[in-house]
Amino acid sequence: MPEATGRVSAPSSDAAPRSRASLVLIAALVTVVLWASAFIGIRGAGPHFDPGALALLRMAVGTLALGIIAVRHGIHLPARRHWPLVAVWGIGWFCVYNLALNSAELTLDAGTAAMVVNLAPLMVVVFSGLFLREGFPKPLLIGAPIAFLGVVLIGMNSSTSAGLDITGLLLALLAAVMYAGCTLLQKHLLTSGADATTLTWLGAVVGTVALLPWVGTLISDLQTAPLDATLWVVYLGIFPTAIAFTTWAYVLQRSSAGQTSATTYIVPAIAILMSWMILGEVPTLMMFIGGALCLLGVLVTRMRRRVRT
Repeated sequence: MPEATGRVSAPSSDAAPRSRASLVLIAALVTVVLWASAFIGIRGAGPHFDPGALALLRMAVGTLALGIIAVRHGIHLPARRHWPLVAVWGIGWFCVYNLALNSAELTLDAGTAAMVVNLAPLMVVVFSGLFLREGFPKPLLIGAPIAFLGVVLIGMNSSTSAGLDITGLLLALLAAVMYAGCTLLQKHLLTSGADATTLTWLGAVVGTVALLPWVGTLISDLQTAPLDATLWVVYLGIFPTAIAFTTWAYVLQRSSAGQTSATTYIVPAIAILMSWMILGEVPTLMMFIGGALCLLGVLVTRMRRRVRT
């Protein structure tokens, strides 16, 4: 009677994977929405804080919030052989990436910065296929370039008339390289058994320590910055940093690195909608088309081939 047994047990066996898939989807949505809101926060705080001081205050608040999350979840330290990699990951992701992006946006318009930084998911798709043995699924190879095309359209139509700055361009490229490299390294650590919540907290601690040379600048900026700018940085530390990086790690642990990073192509589309609603910056028709392409590309990357049973 094996066929009858199979029919009875199938619904219950499918319930758990569907539940996990729903949680992963929710976590991914939380990540991209909060990361999109970070553009609003940086715009509100950026003019009043040095890039290093902004990164330090954001990470100090984020590390405190992540510590609370880690304690409630339960701290599980990674194996000692992984500690050097954790340190490299924390410095690259939470220190160098933040400094490069904050500095790039001082001399580079937001559209160009977004286009350059969003080269990172394409890098992750290629290198995760080569080095993490994730392969090159057709939905990912088709969807990621479509989404990137959407980012290009958004960037080209949100750029200002300011001239192209080579230093800013190189800093944005450095941010893209840090994004891609740290995503791959984080996936390697998670695959090796590191606890996602503890790993995120430890990386934030290392990144905050690496930013301590800017403590003097931060103290000076806090004395002159308006309260709303400081509150924006606190928001950046709690929501786009502590909460979003926790949900990012949750998704990355349960999805491929290429698929997870490609999901972040929704961020520019959500960012322009938030700018429209909160800042009153009306997007152009081409920006709407670019946002639609971002959404379409990400939907394609999340497609799965049906498996016959």
